[in-house]
Amino acid sequence: MQRLRKDPPARRHPVEDPVLPTLRTLRAAPGTGPQGGRKNLRARLTDERGGSAVLIALLLVPLLGFTAIAVDIGALYAEKARLQTAADAAALAVAADCARGACGDMQATAQSMVDANTGSADAAPPVLATNPNRVTVSGQTPKEHWFAPVIGHDATTVSATATVAWGGPSGGTAVLPLAFSWCEFEQQTGGGLPSGTTEHTVYLTKSSETVDCTGPSENVVPGGFGYLVSDPGDCRATSAVAERSYSSTGNTPPSSCSAGDFASWVGRTVLLPIFDRFGDTGSNAWYRVYGYAAFRLTGYHLGGQFSSTSRPCGGSERCVTGYFTRFVDLGHAFDYDSDAPQLGAWVLRLIR
Repeated sequence: MQRLRKDPPARRHPVEDPVLPTLRTLRAAPGTGPQGGRKNLRARLTDERGGSAVLIALLLVPLLGFTAIAVDIGALYAEKARLQTAADAAALAVAADCARGACGDMQATAQSMVDANTGSADAAPPVLATNPNRVTVSGQTPKEHWFAPVIGHDATTVSATATVAWGGPSGGTAVLPLAFSWCEFEQQTGGGLPSGTTEHTVYLTKSSETVDCTGPSENVVPGGFGYLVSDPGDCRATSAVAERSYSSTGNTPPSSCSAGDFASWVGRTVLLPIFDRFGDTGSNAWYRVYGYAAFRLTGYHLGGQFSSTSRPCGGSERCVTGYFTRFVDLGHAFDYDSDAPQLGAWVLRLIR
């Protein structure tokens, strides 16, 4: 039997990593050691400096453009707001003059108000219109830019327009719950608009000495003394032209009023309703509002705690002192209407 013979195992040859010769070559190459690598890196960075400068130069234009948007447009909005304030003031000033019946030199008035608020803008000639009565004032000024000239925009013209309308009071809230009769107003003003500052004593209807201003009982309405029912919790009275306001009974102001409510208005002008018709009695008594007149209050005596320092009347008499005057109201307590009766008071409203 023939014995099988085993061949000796084949000799294994080590397999060399293909990367190693490359590493050996790199290590052996002059200038490729650690020091050489740093030099090559510096060289590459030096070569790229020129490219970075070009990139920054290209980005600089849009960066300046965004800066112009942020700074210059913000400045435009600020200038626009300032010019709008000037236009508003100019329109209100011209409208106030026209409402009083003498527009005067509208251009000079408008320009003076614009100059006072901006100092460098030009006001266009004011434009008057009717239905409703109104005036429009426009102004403009060039605004130089800080950064926008880089992209070709040196300046922008900023403009603003304001329109103010006016008319007689047609309804609103009087700061005192008082009402005067038409004949009181007519006899003090001669049936026209107020024109003087002579102080008068106006007696409320119970004690009025004005000829033909009261009925046989010396009251316009029995139980009425010229006080109006006040708004809930307030010493004010809301009313409207051609509508009825109801009488507050008693010979002193409504219970919602305090002495301070009246004292705070001494020396000031208030709008009060003027009535031309009346009816009924007691708590049902009413006054029909004809219009509103401006009254400069200088004193009063209404009984009890309701008396000014210097009493214009005494005893059971009830009176106020002052004079009807011309007045322009810039507030929002009253509405206006071009067709409302004109008794010397005007309401101005900024309507843009």
